Amino acid sequence: MGSGIAQVAATAGWQVILRDVTDDALERGTAGIRRSLETFARKGKLPEDAVEATLGRITTTTDLGAVAKAGIVVEAVFERLDVKREVFAELDRICPDGTVLATNTSAIPITRIAAATNRPEAVVGTHFFSPVPMMGLCELVRGHRTSDATLERAREFAESVGKTCVVVNRDIAGFVTTRLISALVVEAVRLVEDGVATAEDIDTACKLGFGHAMGPLATTDLTGVDVLRHATRNIWDETADPKFFPPELLTRMVEAGELGRKSGRGFYDYDQP
Repeated sequence: MGSGIAQVAATAGWQVILRDVTDDALERGTAGIRRSLETFARKGKLPEDAVEATLGRITTTTDLGAVAKAGIVVEAVFERLDVKREVFAELDRICPDGTVLATNTSAIPITRIAAATNRPEAVVGTHFFSPVPMMGLCELVRGHRTSDATLERAREFAESVGKTCVVVNRDIAGFVTTRLISALVVEAVRLVEDGVATAEDIDTACKLGFGHAMGPLATTDLTGVDVLRHATRNIWDETADPKFFPPELLTRMVEAGELGRKSGRGFYDYDQP
């Protein structure tokens, strides 16, 4: 997600600092950005000379302190509150007043992340969708203290990189989109778990019966079985609503390393990445 956000920002003309914890991770991220840009160029959706120009606007680093002069910081770390709060506490220390601190969380309430800072009014949810260069939506989420100015600057950024925004005005776990997909995914997994239908037939039913571009189980494999399991669990922890409790099959798949496309196996089998 982080490399995808970096790609669309750099393509739109922003100067981007892409930070990760290891050089290997940064190399994988920039290699993925190059492949994506070259694919767009090959298909005529991007001028060929724009590939190197776009890559030239991306600086990589393992030093979080490098973002000290950024006007907007978009965090895209793993969906764990403790990890995100640690990052935001450090950003609060590093970044000057006026920096927008955005989180790409798909399910954790923004207010709980913002509480790690002394500037909750500057914290906002910017939920991009995977793959970021292809998906046109950004879900903007207000925390309890998010200011109108912060929300507007986040909207301006998202729209500048080609996204259409929807605004979530009440900071509930899962927001709008993750609550909807999580409820569908949980029920789809239960149907597979109970032997009611195969993953293929469930996805076909959703595509042909409801007009979905991708079925819920293929979507889970694309997003990451572990990511969807964390998202559903986060919503359940917050709401205690049983329709969001992750089925046993989802948990066992995560424990077995069957994480979807990124591991080569999920509800479907894939070539190893």
